[in-house]
Amino acid sequence: MTAVFTVSELAAYLADMLHADETLQDLSVVGEIGHLAQPNSGHVYFTLKEEGAVLQAVMWRNTVRYLGRLPAVGQTVIAHGRLDFYANRGELRLIADDVQVAGGVGELYRRFEQTKARLQAEGLFDPARKRPLPPLPRRIGLVTSPTGAAMHDFLRVLGERWPLADVLVVPSLVQGAQAPASLRAALAALYRREDIDVIVLARGGGSIEDLWAFNDEDLARFIARSPVPVVSAVGHETDFTIADFVADYRAATPTAAAAAVVAADAATYRQQLTQTMARLTDLIRGHVARRRLQLEQTERLLRRLSPRYRLDQQRLYLDDLEGRLARAWQQDGQRRRLLVNGLEQRLLALNPLAVLSRGYAIVRDAEGRVVRSVAQAAPGRRLYVQVTDGRFGVVVSEETQAVWTT
Repeated sequence: MTAVFTVSELAAYLADMLHADETLQDLSVVGEIGHLAQPNSGHVYFTLKEEGAVLQAVMWRNTVRYLGRLPAVGQTVIAHGRLDFYANRGELRLIADDVQVAGGVGELYRRFEQTKARLQAEGLFDPARKRPLPPLPRRIGLVTSPTGAAMHDFLRVLGERWPLADVLVVPSLVQGAQAPASLRAALAALYRREDIDVIVLARGGGSIEDLWAFNDEDLARFIARSPVPVVSAVGHETDFTIADFVADYRAATPTAAAAAVVAADAATYRQQLTQTMARLTDLIRGHVARRRLQLEQTERLLRRLSPRYRLDQQRLYLDDLEGRLARAWQQDGQRRRLLVNGLEQRLLALNPLAVLSRGYAIVRDAEGRVVRSVAQAAPGRRLYVQVTDGRFGVVVSEETQAVWTT
């Protein structure tokens, strides 16, 4: 079935197709300047042409200021950028980020594109092999010129954001024929260390010739073998080198690299630390409160199960029994005392001595038998008389009652 589009739908579809094609989003175009204009906005509008073809192009104002001198109409140039589709004019347009007059520079661009294509085909630019940067590296290896502004800019920004960071600067050439070998040697020195968390390649801006050392194919392969993540911070925002593509992270400038290697500045970490400490304090207090409650419950349970608790309970029980026993003993003593008193009264009532106290006496013979009859009192026989206050002996006489006492 034939697809039906509105004009805006078709324009959006074409723009999406262009944006999805990586080749069209990073390319260089060789052509002759056919028309060039720079209105008050500061943007530069121009056309690239050759026999039988014309391509509209634009360079935005913030990019133009890094270009230096504008090319002239009729000059053959190499324009680098990306393709986009402008719906309001129905134009395919090159958004240029660099324009160089063809010649020696054109040869460098061709070599640049050849190296880039070769390494890209080998997968060295594959996003899947890019490693994330450590959020807070302990030690940073910095490869740069010790006399350049890039080092000072990097250290200044890093010091503002995270003054505790330890930076090991390895000096290297960053321009000239000897620079690629010098850069590889500096990287090798860092590769041999085990205390480096991330490596930064830094250099200030310049022309393609100035930055050419970072397009070296051997250097690119050496960067790919790094045991730790590598940040490429070469040139200005619009400068691209092979090192940018093969590194794990591309920073637009050395100062941007300093911001990238530390996830957040010290103030942010301090705020996060304060918040974390507050949360930890609340958690600890809550935990301590719960533990204290559990301890109190356990302590109460232990008190109930403790032998001392049981002994205390038994002691109270014994005290209660002792009190009950004392009361019972007292009551029983009272009962027994009353009983004894009653028996005593009965015994007193039956006591012969009580009878004796009324003037009576008890006569017994020598064997202690009670003399109940005169027949038991033969003359001359010894008898004993018991009266209320003692006893005395008597001898029975025929005529007289002789009395003797013992």
